[in-house]
Amino acid sequence: QLQLVESGGGLVQPGGSLRLSCAVSGVNADWFSIGWFRQGPGKERVGLLCINQDGDRTNYEDFVKGRFTVSRDNARNTVYLQMNNLEPEDTAVYYCAAVHIVGNMCVNREHEYDYWGQGTQVTVSS
Repeated sequence: QLQLVESGGGLVQPGGSLRLSCAVSGVNADWFSIGWFRQGPGKERVGLLCINQDGDRTNYEDFVKGRFTVSRDNARNTVYLQMNNLEPEDTAVYYCAAVHIVGNMCVNREHEYDYWGQGTQVTVSS
């Protein structure tokens, strides 16, 4: 069983930055690729980016390239989402999720993921 806990959300002004953390615990936590997703008010949950189990492959959706960065510290079993130049449209609940993928890669497809955190709220507002 795997547990994921997101933290670091909060209220930030437009143009500001936040770093979210996803703490992963359980058996063989470093076997898993991690994806970040978000669900805005009245919207469906969408994939943002992901990182493979070794941390050397990433996959970013076009709308976050240049503003969001994913990284992981397997010694701490933590994956980070650095978000810069935030916009009101980034307001959402942010989730991390985990899946073990043969081939040490990652994908941004929600239905591929087996384990989910509870989410952390990010609000971008002046």
